[in-house]
Amino acid sequence: MKETYDAKRIQRAAHRPFFTLYLYQSPLFIDRPGAATEMFPPSARNAAICFSDIGSRTDYVTLAIDGIADLHFGAAVDAYQQVPLYLFDESGNRTDNITDWAIEQFKKYYQPGRTKPKRPINKEAIFHYVYGVLHDPVYREKYAQNLKREFPRIPFYKDFWQWADWGKELMDLHINYESVEPWDLNIAHITPSKPLKLRKADERAEARFNDPKALLKADKEGGRIILDELTILGNIPADAWDYRLGNRSALEWILDQYKEKTPKDPTIREKFNTYRFADYKEKVIDLLARVTRVSVETQRIVGEMRGAVH
Repeated sequence: MKETYDAKRIQRAAHRPFFTLYLYQSPLFIDRPGAATEMFPPSARNAAICFSDIGSRTDYVTLAIDGIADLHFGAAVDAYQQVPLYLFDESGNRTDNITDWAIEQFKKYYQPGRTKPKRPINKEAIFHYVYGVLHDPVYREKYAQNLKREFPRIPFYKDFWQWADWGKELMDLHINYESVEPWDLNIAHITPSKPLKLRKADERAEARFNDPKALLKADKEGGRIILDELTILGNIPADAWDYRLGNRSALEWILDQYKEKTPKDPTIREKFNTYRFADYKEKVIDLLARVTRVSVETQRIVGEMRGAVH
């Protein structure tokens, strides 16, 4: 079977939280594309809320993304769902995924009567409101069992715009995580002293300093990350570790995805195992600094939600 190559089908896809890969969106070679082309057709812009599917065995995950998400987005075994802001037909025409019926329900509750509101509720604001509510710690604790058994149900909170504004702030942080201001991490580099005469043991040590072993370990108590044998990132606040998606913090998701892993298949191991952390080290340092900022800001907003009137 053959398919004509089309560069426009190459898209960034969310493989795991804050970790993207390039996907060739092939109608032939992708076995089960689901509604991917309806949500993210080539060259179209959209946003979606990804969240834990029914029956999830990990802690609840919800994260806004601007591309296709992996079926196992937030766990190796559990499935995930996406709810987009827009849908597209085969011709590329865009329609709102939030229905007219839904916006009518919100307007009846929050804007009764004929008085023209200062901030009219629209569909995008409802999308942000939903995202805010899904991050509410009170909601997630109260309905923890319901979220494992059924599609999320969204309550009407007292102050619509407070929750919509929180949701928008969170969505901007989470979708644009690669462009937020990086957290000021301390980067410590260990510089080895070179011996004058190298014995065999010294030669091995010198080789390890030239090509340090990747570690990517989180030291939460010490507020640091040990990247490899030569580099340690410090000044990571405790709040950053508290921002969790499922059973891992956002920072731990990144560390896990960039580890060097030996493929089990011997052919892949011999011919295609070309990944080396050292080639991505500077990129990962920058990414960790930015996701640290995202984590701290997310925890600040979630903390404000806990004290809000529901």
